[in-house]
Amino acid sequence: MTEGPGLRLCQVVLDCTDARALAEFYRALLDLVYRPGDEPPAAGEPDGRGRDWLVLRTPEGVPQLAFQQVERLPAATWPEGEVPQQLHLDLTVPSVAELDRQHERVLALGGRLLLDRVADPDEPLRVYADPAGHPFCVFVA
Repeated sequence: MTEGPGLRLCQVVLDCTDARALAEFYRALLDLVYRPGDEPPAAGEPDGRGRDWLVLRTPEGVPQLAFQQVERLPAATWPEGEVPQQLHLDLTVPSVAELDRQHERVLALGGRLLLDRVADPDEPLRVYADPAGHPFCVFVA
């Protein structure tokens, strides 16, 4: 079996209880754009897609993240507790100065700091929870 099935990863899908809010967090954090048709509705209009499934892409149109609305979702309790993280996103920055700049952005957008290893000489990093409780890392690479 030397040939693969021709599979490729399209996007990562995150379950959440508020698809629009989580999509907005990552859209702002990663400078992504909505798939055509998934944009937020005009003020006062119903948000049918935002209560179901949303996709974010790069400005060039490459799918990155999708958000699937679920009725309930136990938040990960990592690094301790009953609910493991199960999956997390790794985001990189080129320097500790940029790690510090992004730290302020993450917090301003609604992220929550879970672990701070910015002083680690081998791998400076911080671990956050997004507004839905999914852990993600930002580290210098």
